[in-house]
This record gives sequence, structure tokens and C-alpha cells, in this order.
Amino acid sequence: MTKSLGRVLILVALIGLPGCGALDRLERVGKPPSFEPVTSPIALRGYAPQRIPMPMTEPVVFQANSLWASGSRAFFKDQRATRVGDILTVEIEIDDNAKVANTTSRSRDNASSTDAGAFFGFEGYLGRLLPGDVTPEALVDVGSSTEQTGAGTVDRSEAITLTVAAIVTDVLPNGNLVIQGKQEVRVNFELRELLVSGVVRPEDISNINTIRHTQIAEARISYGGRGQITDLQQPAYGQQVIEILSPF
Repeated sequence: MTKSLGRVLILVALIGLPGCGALDRLERVGKPPSFEPVTSPIALRGYAPQRIPMPMTEPVVFQANSLWASGSRAFFKDQRATRVGDILTVEIEIDDNAKVANTTSRSRDNASSTDAGAFFGFEGYLGRLLPGDVTPEALVDVGSSTEQTGAGTVDRSEAITLTVAAIVTDVLPNGNLVIQGKQEVRVNFELRELLVSGVVRPEDISNINTIRHTQIAEARISYGGRGQITDLQQPAYGQQVIEILSPF
């Protein structure tokens, strides 16, 4: 029975190896990481052409006796983002501190006493129904006492300083710009991801085409990661399920 169980466990482990990439890791045991060959990015696995919102193209028209051609991207032109597809730099500098302390205390005492000196003449039959000596004048004496004390403390400190380039995805009827940006940085087997989106006013964009995160309405900022280190910091899935379903 023990050998059969061991064989089943080995078979299950072998079946799960290809799915989690363990076979590739076993092949690299004792070997240094190998360089990837130099090739065209288009030929790489998983390559997909970028499809992002783009503004309407304006035809370039040259006018006689003029150094400027209408439709050109720059020549003493305001380089701040104004159209769909333009790029805007978002500066994120979050330095928040929050401290909250709550204490709750509650106590209650209850006492109740009931006698049955005369109960339609049936008080004499109580000795037959109840064991021992029965005193009708002290038939019921109930008391209860409850006490509850609760304390909670929150001490949170957050500091994030990041810069990300966002793309104008839409221009609202009132002229405000809808932006969205995403940045991914991978170091070894850890991927850091930064997401930012919201609505900005063209008037708030600086002359160097930057805007602070505090000037973004409906701001959605997410900074997190995926990878081996993040997985180790999370409880196992089985433990999370048990904590959710356990009533204690």
C-alpha cells in the first residue's frame, strides 16, 4: 500500500512538472544563464504589433515663401499633449501617513428575582415536581454580567516616487484629456508593474509636458509585482481558502 501511494505521488509530480516549467529549471541545474541570440524583435515569440489610439493625420502642405509647412510636428509649437495618441509624463510622488486609535469598553450587570408565595394554591405541589426543599418565596433568582473591551490601532506610512509616460486615449467634449499608462520592469524572475489612469485638464499640464498625480481626477494608480518573491510573500492557496471558510 505504501509503495503504491509513493508511485502515485511520483506520477502526480511528474505530470505537474511541464505545467510549472520545472523541467526547464532542472535542465539548467549547474549551468550559468545563457544569452539570447540577437534577432529581430518581430521574430520573437509573443510579439504583437502595437495598436494604440492615434490622432487624425494632417496633410503636410508647403506654402510659397514660407519656412513653415502646415501639418509638421514641431516648429515653435506647443509640445504639450492635446490630442488622442499624444504622450504625457505623469509624476507620482506619494508620501502619506495615517494614525488611528480606537478603544471601546462596555459592561452590563443584570439581576432578577421572582417568588411564588401564592400561585392559585398550587404552590404546595412544587415539592412534588422539583427535587429537594422548595421555597416558593425564592423560586427564581437570575443574575447576569457581561463585559467587553476592544482596542484597534492603525499606523500606516506610504512613500512612492515614480515617473511614467501615459497616452491620451480620449478627449472629452469639455476639452479634458483621458490618459492611461502602463510600465513593466522585469528583473530576473520578478516583474514590477505600474498602472496609472484618469482625467486631466490641459491647463494643468506644465510647459515640459508633465503633470502631477494630484492633478489627475478619478486617478487610478497601481504599483505591484508578480514573480517568485511576490509568491513567497503570499500565503498558500489552501491556507487562504481555509481562512475564508473557517468560522473560527
